[in-house]
Amino acid sequence: MMVFATLTGTQAPASGWIKAIRKAIGMSMQQLGNKLSITRQSILETETRETEGSITIKSLREVAKALDMQLVYGFVPNDGSLDALIEKKAMELATKIVMRTSNSMKLEDQENSRERIEKAIQERTEMIKKEMPKILWDQN
Repeated sequence: MMVFATLTGTQAPASGWIKAIRKAIGMSMQQLGNKLSITRQSILETETRETEGSITIKSLREVAKALDMQLVYGFVPNDGSLDALIEKKAMELATKIVMRTSNSMKLEDQENSRERIEKAIQERTEMIKKEMPKILWDQN
């Protein structure tokens, strides 16, 4: 999974991967079309659908196979790992819970120190990570 994290900065070519790879290996649209048993026009439409983001995974797999390649796709967490994603979400939820309680206490003149609030957030974060409640994924 971490191998894919290095790819997150990779930008797709403006012409799309299909056209870029086809050209890089010196294959014409007609040749690719022959391998897929479709017309040159259909290859042009396929390449256009890819650049527009409307191509299907099935079509990408078929093109990859015709190019003697394999399609690889996946989801890479923005935070680098699933653990980091869970940590972030748990901390966000813990902060909301602790701050809600802290604000109530403040109204009752029982305000906590910043250090105590931070410790409570950290403890609540660990508890949330262990329990993994479904509410963790309800927040934005």
